[in-house]
Amino acid sequence: MSGSGGINVLVVDDDVRVAGVNAAYVAKVPGFHVAGQAHTGGDALRLVEESASGGTAIDLVLLDHYLPDRTGLEFVRLLRERGHQTDVIMVTAARDVATVQAAMRHGALQYLVKPFTFAGLRAKLEAYAGLRRTLDSGGEAEQAEVDRIFGALSATPEPELPKGHSPSTAELVRRAMMAAEGPLSAQELADRTGLSRQTAQRYLKLLERSGRVRLSLKYGDTGRPEHRYAWARSGSSGD
Repeated sequence: MSGSGGINVLVVDDDVRVAGVNAAYVAKVPGFHVAGQAHTGGDALRLVEESASGGTAIDLVLLDHYLPDRTGLEFVRLLRERGHQTDVIMVTAARDVATVQAAMRHGALQYLVKPFTFAGLRAKLEAYAGLRRTLDSGGEAEQAEVDRIFGALSATPEPELPKGHSPSTAELVRRAMMAAEGPLSAQELADRTGLSRQTAQRYLKLLERSGRVRLSLKYGDTGRPEHRYAWARSGSSGD
């Protein structure tokens, strides 16, 4: 960590405006300091090396993949070849599987796909800070703590709630759905959570739109299908 006790972050994006927005996001998260902005891989590498020689090393690079002089992956590879162990979180619109896999193999801790919200980036930064605290403390970490930190780093951020939706109610519904052994109807969810059927239905539809739950239809004797919802395990954010 830096001498000031915070985490120094270099924001790298070829778009000056986007870099500014991302830097403003970083600055809003307690414990993080924007050490600089770069718009090419060459400038980013120069800033990392200057900071290392100057005694105030950059701890984390928020790195775009599409840079004018080299790709983000090429930048990370060059960074490692020169002996820099600076952590990297890819922040980019590149979402093909091959690029994602290559980023992980080259040591990127996380891969955040554009466009993203402040809440999404904040969650990743807070998880990263937790990981650093665990590593800096030395000693041993319990498995549950390791799982929690790496789970938070790899989690898909929760979508920001529309106006009129309560975060506490959304969390209640989320946990009830994750704990369910099979699909639930809106009424069954209401019975488990104490919510009204209408409220349960509203939050289920929100989760369905965000891909958190999957909708299926169950046909009964009446001929009208019953809507049933199941937590999409592959998209789970983990606890």
